[in-house]
Amino acid sequence: MNPFQIDLRHLPADGKQIAGILPPSFFDLSPTDTARAESPVAYDLLILRDAEDLVVTGSLRAEFSLECGRCLERFLQCIDLADYQAEVPIEKEGTMDLTDLVREDILLALPNFPRCEDGNVDLRDCPAEGRFDTAESPLAPETPGADGGIWNALDQLKN
Repeated sequence: MNPFQIDLRHLPADGKQIAGILPPSFFDLSPTDTARAESPVAYDLLILRDAEDLVVTGSLRAEFSLECGRCLERFLQCIDLADYQAEVPIEKEGTMDLTDLVREDILLALPNFPRCEDGNVDLRDCPAEGRFDTAESPLAPETPGADGGIWNALDQLKN
């Protein structure tokens, strides 16, 4: 049984509390995705009906393995949505499935450009730190502020 399927006809006036743990397969990530679910998702949610909306509050937590955008090494990132809130319009009476909403909200909390020094499970410095600084670039200006910015760098490419 899917805990995120809510039957609106049987939803108590004071709401419904759901809590539990679902396996990492809940995220339905393919093996080729750069993010991999490493822990089950833990949820503790209160679901209330408010006129035309379903209001979901509570907490969500899961751990992911991400690939650093600089060094390409994997690191752990914990997504902890302690003050989770969502409002879903009720389109029709019956059963509403909140699975996609919960899944997407957790995945959207993942960093767009993951870097291992930003990981919040095992703190570490990125082994590639400083290797790609623009100051070492052959297009970098010799004296900061003395150039015409990016256009000057592009003009140097023509020569």
